[in-house]
Amino acid sequence: MWHNKRGFMKERNNLYPVFLKMHVLHTLIVGGGNVALEKLTFLLKSSPNAKVTMAAIQFKKEVKELAEKFDVQLIHMAYDTAFLTDVDMVIAATDKFLVNKQIHDDAKARNLLVNVADTPELCDFYLGGIVTKGHVKIAISTNGKSPTTAKRLRQFFEEVIPENIDDLVQNLNRYRQTLKGDFAYKVSALNEFTKRLIE
Repeated sequence: MWHNKRGFMKERNNLYPVFLKMHVLHTLIVGGGNVALEKLTFLLKSSPNAKVTMAAIQFKKEVKELAEKFDVQLIHMAYDTAFLTDVDMVIAATDKFLVNKQIHDDAKARNLLVNVADTPELCDFYLGGIVTKGHVKIAISTNGKSPTTAKRLRQFFEEVIPENIDDLVQNLNRYRQTLKGDFAYKVSALNEFTKRLIE
């Protein structure tokens, strides 16, 4: 909560955005149906080299196709706590709330990050809207309140961010390598240079 100028209490998004190296972390998705497919698709769209294992009694055809294409390991079994060994984060995406709750509780007991599909109060993290243009990536969150708003914002940014933004990033990186001086000087020089780009 925070106060606006008139002193009224307003809600705000207090989530802290991070960008994870998903090829280093090991993600477990429990479920093989539509929700699990949505989570897997979202994850692989943003991080095609993500290290993912999925566990379910049955998997949709589309899940199997993605698993084969992106080297996702499939375990054809009902959820077992043993699946939590050597994973860093867990996504519970079964169609049974009690199973998802058990996965949540087991993951928390092992200090693992967990996301329970469609249950914000049981999530340590959300899978928000993402815009990727080369090396530029923008993450959008509505604090779990409105995935549709995040989707619309993603579409907006995909349209307004130019396709050649990556050229700018690469050129700025090369320019940065040529700068001499301490950190403060480099930051000042880059700030001055990029300010002219948006005037």
